[in-house]
Amino acid sequence: MHQVNLRELSAEETYKLLTGVVVPRPIAWITTQSAAGVVNLAPFSCYTVVSTQPPLLGINMGRKAGERKDTARNALARGEFVVNIGNEDMVEAIHHSAIEYPPEVSEVETLGLRLAPSVAIATPRLADVPISLECRLHQVIPFGDTGAEFVVGEVLHLHADPAVMNGPRIDSQRLRPVCRLGGPLYGTLGKLITQPPIAQTPKSVLPKP
Repeated sequence: MHQVNLRELSAEETYKLLTGVVVPRPIAWITTQSAAGVVNLAPFSCYTVVSTQPPLLGINMGRKAGERKDTARNALARGEFVVNIGNEDMVEAIHHSAIEYPPEVSEVETLGLRLAPSVAIATPRLADVPISLECRLHQVIPFGDTGAEFVVGEVLHLHADPAVMNGPRIDSQRLRPVCRLGGPLYGTLGKLITQPPIAQTPKSVLPKP
């Protein structure tokens, strides 16, 4: 068994190791807007649901050379952002949106993507993604020694393409989301495994205490 003492690793080495372990990670494709009106777009693969009442999403946002990146800076300044969910057809654009441009350059324009107005906030959303969630900044929690921040937003409004809906729910197979693996690798849903509700699971297959 390979052994690693994480206390002996640098922040970059630890990042490479843990992002290969914590997989798959869903991708939040976030749009923010600067004070000058430039719409920034960047992917974040460390995000999750924090609460359902109120509906809260949390995103881990690191720093570059000790400075906040455009997404974090804009989100904190304006108090809002949009989490867009891309699909398999958009993986190349998602990947290239991670390229770091100066604040005055819009990744949306560079990648030839379309914007649409939001309903509850001023920051626009991506027009052609299957799902967009308009968020108002709720809380920012600093973690660790590198200046990383857990940015929590309250979801105010959801836009969903009817094609990905199955009644009141999102159909994952229709959504065709992509996820981040280690390094430059991305994944899709692949084979789905359905299990019966826990209450109906025979006791014989449950692990013994």
